[in-house]
Amino acid sequence: MLWPLSTRHKRLFRLTSARWQRRAIFLLGGIGVGAAAVALAQLADLAQHAFALLLARSRYAVLAVTPLGFMLSAYLTIRLFPNAQGSGIPQAIAARHLSDQAARESLVSIRIAIGKMILTLFGLLCGASVGREGPTVQVGASIMFALGRVSPRRQPGLILAGAAAGVAAAFNTPLAGIVFGIEEMSRAFETRTSSLIIAAVIAAGLTSLALAGNYAYFGSSAMSLSRGADWLAVPLCGAVGGLAGGLFSRVVIAMARGLKNPLGRAIKGHPLWFAFACGLAVAICGLISGDTIYGTGYEQVKTALEHGSPLPRDFGLLKLLATTFAAISGIPGGIFSPSLAVGAGIGSNIAALFHDAPLGAIMLLGMVSYFAGVVQAPITAFVIVTEMTDNHGMVVPLMAAALIAHFVSRMICEEGIYHALAKGFVERATRPREGEGR
Repeated sequence: MLWPLSTRHKRLFRLTSARWQRRAIFLLGGIGVGAAAVALAQLADLAQHAFALLLARSRYAVLAVTPLGFMLSAYLTIRLFPNAQGSGIPQAIAARHLSDQAARESLVSIRIAIGKMILTLFGLLCGASVGREGPTVQVGASIMFALGRVSPRRQPGLILAGAAAGVAAAFNTPLAGIVFGIEEMSRAFETRTSSLIIAAVIAAGLTSLALAGNYAYFGSSAMSLSRGADWLAVPLCGAVGGLAGGLFSRVVIAMARGLKNPLGRAIKGHPLWFAFACGLAVAICGLISGDTIYGTGYEQVKTALEHGSPLPRDFGLLKLLATTFAAISGIPGGIFSPSLAVGAGIGSNIAALFHDAPLGAIMLLGMVSYFAGVVQAPITAFVIVTEMTDNHGMVVPLMAAALIAHFVSRMICEEGIYHALAKGFVERATRPREGEGR
């Protein structure tokens, strides 16, 4: 004979069911984010290979393909996928701070995720100096947001978990994903959702491993600073990287907020022609560099690190300019990988000042310094570079360089680029609804 459940047992059953449902959402979302990250990574490689084939036929074709590609990408972003521009990380941060469901959905949704992936790939196909890792964050947040419709109260935590899983799967760096979620996305450690976020990161990481295999993003290395004099490169890279990163952030933030002069009004009134001009500037930078600054910069940096060969002397500066033009053009695309490439170029130039110094080690210092200067998240910076190179012997110098770069960058740009840009998305997402209430 079956006895009816008591009220207490029914309540316990509902609570247990809800708890397992919540865990299932995080795990399934992590698997989805991992699969999306691997798909975007493989398609990004194909897009860059296709662009390389174009260069092999005629390197001057970029003078038409890149600016027209920028213009078309900006047009599609404005008309079909609004709020898909840029890296996508500011949108994910803004979505966490919004309480209105419609406002959140304007920043993270499956529609935007699809548009983000397509247009990021299109940008790489046209030679834009953009990365895929930032877009993976917005895609991850969008996937988690969509799954979170069954539990709206949990959506801020789900967005955070999706963003962290996106970083973990994009770089194959689970620790960096967790640190990024704490330091950059939330700026706090939320004990109520920490275990579920870690579960989502693990699920995304395991999915990435199953589909793409185990690998270090920039390969494995055991390079380190051997002589005492080589340690002078730590403060030098930190200062130069922080200065360059702070200037880059300040320019991008100022352009996003709009210049208060006739030039700013002209840019706002003609966004497609501005995108065309930015694309033309990227094409010119590419021609001057000998076709080295297009795309993510991943291949150039990995080759330099693996073979211990210096990057071209003008690589860092031209990559910085190309990434700046791509970032302010309004097209979708991240700044993670291009920033690491710029930093590697800075480190390669600084290494020339130290006779017989380990080139690879100083390049890593440049990478972590510039990246920390841009995002102003020093812990994330040195953890991600450490994991990407599987080099734990450089933890202390990387940590020191990242902290110095963060300090220098803050003197030039008071707020990190992602949070500064996120404020603009919050304002735009809430302004119409506030107007309706008046």
